[in-house]
Amino acid sequence: MYYLFKDLFFPPVTEADEEGVLAIGGDLSSERLQLAYKSGIFPWFNEGDPILWWAPDPRMVLFFDELVISKSMRKILNKKIFKVTYNKNFREVISNCQQIKRDGQNGTWISDEMIEAYCKLNDEGFAKSVEVWQDDTLVGGLYGIDLGHVFCGESMFSKVSNASKTAFIALALYLKKENYKLLDCQVYNPHLESLGCREIDRDDFMSILKSK
Repeated sequence: MYYLFKDLFFPPVTEADEEGVLAIGGDLSSERLQLAYKSGIFPWFNEGDPILWWAPDPRMVLFFDELVISKSMRKILNKKIFKVTYNKNFREVISNCQQIKRDGQNGTWISDEMIEAYCKLNDEGFAKSVEVWQDDTLVGGLYGIDLGHVFCGESMFSKVSNASKTAFIALALYLKKENYKLLDCQVYNPHLESLGCREIDRDDFMSILKSK
């Protein structure tokens, strides 16, 4: 495992251990975060712990032609129960992702420090959000890093049934329309698998990431 200091540097992703951990330390500056995502690396660590940088193999992704929209979700989308907006309230979205309770998890990995770092990335046009509204109330959404040809999803939340699914599907359809190559979902999740995501080799992911 590599230890990072002040220099803007990441080792090759092939140096990650079996779990996907590549490096420890460094900071959450905009410059380092941008370098990380462009290099196929992301931070993921518990609040109060040192920063861990990950490059897992395999990598969970969505190819847009493989998006799965169930019959029940199609009905919900057609009824226009929700309104979807893009990048209208990033801070509220990431704050809700921090606060939402998740099955099997105690606490959150989204620290206040991370919120401020990603809000700065949003100000710089690098991090973006999707908001889902019901009767003018924010009920779901997601955020991630926009590389222009790959969108790196970070976290999503839902306060009512199907709100986060709506955000994910809306984003996937938008990215397909804009000719993005894939939606990066980082690590396996059965909920994401149900939406059409699958694991691919890290080498294949890196080839797509570097193909801009």
